[in-house]
Amino acid sequence: MNTRKALASTASILVAAGLALVTGGAPAQAAPGDNLAWTATPSASYTSPWESVAAIRDGIDPPRSNDTANPRWGTWPNQGQQWAELTWTTAQTVRAVEVYFFDDGGGVRVPASWRVQRWTGSAFADVTGASGYPVAADRYNQVTFTAVSTTRLRITLQSGAGSVGLLEVKAHGATTPPPASGWNPPANLVTPLNQVWAHQEQTYHNGNLYGFRNYGWDQLFANRGHINYCVRWDSSAPVTAAQRDQVHATLARQYRKWMDAMVGHNNWPYTEVPVRVVGWAVRDRAQLQWSDNSVDIYVGDIRENAPQCAAPCGRFFNQGGQYPNCPGGAARHYDHSLWLTDGFGGGAGGDWGQRMGREYYMNNLNAENMTILLHEIGHTYGLDDFYDWTPSGVGGFIMRAGSASSITEFDRWMLRDWWRHLKSRYGY
Repeated sequence: MNTRKALASTASILVAAGLALVTGGAPAQAAPGDNLAWTATPSASYTSPWESVAAIRDGIDPPRSNDTANPRWGTWPNQGQQWAELTWTTAQTVRAVEVYFFDDGGGVRVPASWRVQRWTGSAFADVTGASGYPVAADRYNQVTFTAVSTTRLRITLQSGAGSVGLLEVKAHGATTPPPASGWNPPANLVTPLNQVWAHQEQTYHNGNLYGFRNYGWDQLFANRGHINYCVRWDSSAPVTAAQRDQVHATLARQYRKWMDAMVGHNNWPYTEVPVRVVGWAVRDRAQLQWSDNSVDIYVGDIRENAPQCAAPCGRFFNQGGQYPNCPGGAARHYDHSLWLTDGFGGGAGGDWGQRMGREYYMNNLNAENMTILLHEIGHTYGLDDFYDWTPSGVGGFIMRAGSASSITEFDRWMLRDWWRHLKSRYGY
């Protein structure tokens, strides 16, 4: 569904709300700078046969240390000193590391201690100037140190109450400008891209395409590089903790497909865009079969005949980016809603988020491409529908509903074209 059409249908939810905030937890620490771990090859001293060392650099921010949905690295039953390592083909300059410990409350627990070591060319040595090595569950633990240039970085853990493991490792480089490749689409796409942009300028926001200030771009930059979600569970079905985590993992994985199209392009400043689910909205608290406080839970706020997270926490309702009346505080605000409705056919998308069938989403948790979700995220970033026309020289692409199941090169260049036209508003 077209972004602007979806905006109109959603305007009716701008009404006062009676809210029931049930619980809230602290969000993961925001990552400083770039994350070099994405480009590294992981290895480990030992990996349990059912775990994966590749999990430590898969780019998924864990919801908690006992993450039951996403891949993780663990060493059960081995104890003592264990390590996980990142290896690059060329030397990288690293100034900080963040680790998220795996702790299942049983055989795998947070370590007694840990440290970061670099490869000197002949041996591993502890980094110098370390700020300290915190050990805490359910959040990233960060250490900064004197910048090192190395091809191998090792996280060494000493077991405590059990075996050890990690859900994610982030390695942050010294501040350097991102790649500055500019506007250089393939020759065969120049004409259709120009046609698309001219159509958008002439058609939407009464000729004031640039005046609209709540595209996904605006939300992303207001957060300095991450996106928060609320799940509107428009269903009577129960949700287990494992399903909750799968909903988050799938959302992050699909969202990344769009964001990866921007990495290294035309001064794009981010190498990753973490996606956080900060809230769930339901009709009945008993539907949610967990008792931890990893997300805020909103009960009984019904708009458009569907549960809604707190309006004071929503970017759609507070486009200035201030959330003084959000029950969970500004850190718990949400930029998009993932609205999952029983029996809903097709999809809808806009600056408020994305909507689709609950059955469709849950049946495609492990799909390589969740086509409807990808299409609707495109609308959140301003991309058009193509119900009544097709740019010259191109065929199937995901924003032309029904003609492609995954993001195509033309879709990527349409997204980059939005950045080309809007980036000056963010100082690029």
